[in-house]
Amino acid sequence: MTKEEKLKQVCSQFTFKGIFDEAEPYGDGHINDTFKVTYVDDDKKPTQYILQRVNHLVFKNTVGLMENIEHVTSYLSSRITKEQQAEGYEILTLIKTKGDKSYFQDDEGNFWRAYVFVKHATGHTFAEDANMLYEAGKAFGQFQHLLSEYPAESLIETIEGFHNTIWRFKNLKHAVHEDPLLRADQCREEIQFALSREEIASTLVRGLESGAIPLRVTHNDTKINNVLLDDTTGKGRCVIDLDTVMPGSALYDYGDAIRSCGSTIAEDGENLEDLKVNFEKYEAYTKGFLEAMGRNLTQQEMKWLPLAAIIMTLECGVRFLTDYLEGDNYFKIHKENHNLIRARNQFKFVDEMEKQLDVMTEIINKYWR
Repeated sequence: MTKEEKLKQVCSQFTFKGIFDEAEPYGDGHINDTFKVTYVDDDKKPTQYILQRVNHLVFKNTVGLMENIEHVTSYLSSRITKEQQAEGYEILTLIKTKGDKSYFQDDEGNFWRAYVFVKHATGHTFAEDANMLYEAGKAFGQFQHLLSEYPAESLIETIEGFHNTIWRFKNLKHAVHEDPLLRADQCREEIQFALSREEIASTLVRGLESGAIPLRVTHNDTKINNVLLDDTTGKGRCVIDLDTVMPGSALYDYGDAIRSCGSTIAEDGENLEDLKVNFEKYEAYTKGFLEAMGRNLTQQEMKWLPLAAIIMTLECGVRFLTDYLEGDNYFKIHKENHNLIRARNQFKFVDEMEKQLDVMTEIINKYWR
């Protein structure tokens, strides 16, 4: 059986309308296999869908993951307002199987799912201007706002302990102690930088445990390419990649977004003298996010927003450093010492944000309502 024949066979399990025409690889995701599928009606008018093979080696409880997505997207569809729809905002829509399930499991054990294809919208890897970040922030803020009353505790953790910084630091200390590749001496300064911030890094986790901040439904991968922007208007159309939607803190999503977009250089850039907080990008994303979600946040959440950006960046740096010490087993590397370079970059960004904490707080206060 050819690859196209296999895809056609999988497609036959879903309630697509029309006759199968073609399936082609789509996007540049590294975890799931994604295809754009085209069906045509009797008049040869095409309708397109997204078909994905979910990586069940990464997401081991794939059934639970799909239940999360099914319940959350159904809830979002019931909450979206006419005003939001008029502005072009839409919800990722699952296509059911002919057996009325949200996924199909083939005879090889692979899990497949399908979505309505969002036309005339694109996910961008990099923000070309501040307005793109404003729209991304607004889209993620709307996502959080619409889910603000959803019972987060009813969802499973699709990746256990994903933002548990206490656990991340335990892993780092274990890697330093074991030092399997004798790399620890090359990064003593980075190890000390991280460990000296261990207590503050646990702030959000302990805040959730104590009830100081509320448990919410969170996206957990708030990079700009997970918002489809309208090709004509540039407005945020649809939040995608819902595999990591699970219980957490709104501060995780805000902080990780700033981590990914708020620096003046790429996350593996080596000229650290050029690494600063890009306040134009920081303010643009913050404005969009708070315009949509600010009224739902508690005072404690608002107070910790700038700290969240620091903590999420520190956590990522700790993960890079741990992986470097353990032999680069998790993150893909493309050059020598790549994970160490990434860790140094993230820690420098932490240092810069610590110096600019007052300015970051002023910008947040400017848009809180």
